[in-house]
Amino acid sequence: MNRADYIFSLFTGASQRDNFQRLDTLFPVAVMSASPAPFHFPEAASITLPSTFVHEGTLRSVEAFLAETETMALLVLRDGAVVHEHYAPWGGRDVRWVSMSVAKSFVSLALGVAVDEGFVASIEQPVTDYLPTLAGSAYDGVRIKDILQMSSGARWNEDYSDPSSDINRFAHIAAHGGSFNAFAATLERQREPGTCNLYNSTDTQVLGMLLVAATGRSLADYVEEKIWHPLGMEAAGYWLVDSEGMEMAYAGLNATARDYAKIGELYRNRGRWHGRQIVSEGWIEGSITPDAAHLMPGASDLSDSLFGYGYQWWVMGGDEGDYAAIGVYNQFVYVSPRRRTVVVKLSASPGYGTTNDETSYREYETIDLLRAIASST
Repeated sequence: MNRADYIFSLFTGASQRDNFQRLDTLFPVAVMSASPAPFHFPEAASITLPSTFVHEGTLRSVEAFLAETETMALLVLRDGAVVHEHYAPWGGRDVRWVSMSVAKSFVSLALGVAVDEGFVASIEQPVTDYLPTLAGSAYDGVRIKDILQMSSGARWNEDYSDPSSDINRFAHIAAHGGSFNAFAATLERQREPGTCNLYNSTDTQVLGMLLVAATGRSLADYVEEKIWHPLGMEAAGYWLVDSEGMEMAYAGLNATARDYAKIGELYRNRGRWHGRQIVSEGWIEGSITPDAAHLMPGASDLSDSLFGYGYQWWVMGGDEGDYAAIGVYNQFVYVSPRRRTVVVKLSASPGYGTTNDETSYREYETIDLLRAIASST
């Protein structure tokens, strides 16, 4: 299989469980080395996963749901210790798995560090202060904060089932070569920035461009020093890159389940990691707190009563206080501070994106499952 064959097989119902663990054989990548001081989660008494969970008033089988969504890894931390860990026969603890849009939350974390360090003076600034090449595009004069909150106002269609959608046009660059950065400059404005939450993967690509411009370093290099090594990542990670070496910021990160769990545990602990503040607590708070009417659950074009939006993190409605990094094909890093729990679910859900609705996404169903797991003993 070549790059184009892989890209055009997505969202068709074709099996992806082998592809998702070997993308470095199909694409050029930027590697982040394993930490010289790897951190290994302690292990505690195992919890018993619930046999069922409730979704839309109906009991569902946990085992059946995990199988139907082709779950490669299910890892549960409680109080920072592993209490459940399971891998499919075709997966494994050492397998690096593509995170899809979970990568967006890593980009947000890296931007928070860059703000703390003064590379980005304020997220109230227009992004074009750092990226003048975007003048005249949808991003001209748009606050960095609005881009973080998927409220850039750019015209966009992220319908995976539509071959002519914007997200599929963007994917052609990965298939055939070209520049992710140049694509961002082609988007046009549809709405007033900061007034509507519309999920747009190019918004995250622009944040990656911002990080490169502000720090003078590649995204992978900056993340390696500021996140990968400080969190004690046990394995090397890698980002898919375009023809010019720019990372696919919005979906190209590949890592192991245990290493993905570390960003969840970092956020659960308000940015603090074993005595060291990796990112400010204020950044964590902003990331997981919708702070405008259009970001609240029920207010956006994509959200309903369950999902609101922060800084590239999904925030759940209700009184649980939980939130998640979510990627297509059922990738999740779920955090429940109240339950002191982090859950990583890495999957290759075969029907994902074959329709533009929950019948193939199954994300609300997954949240019900993860909440049941967080509540289990």
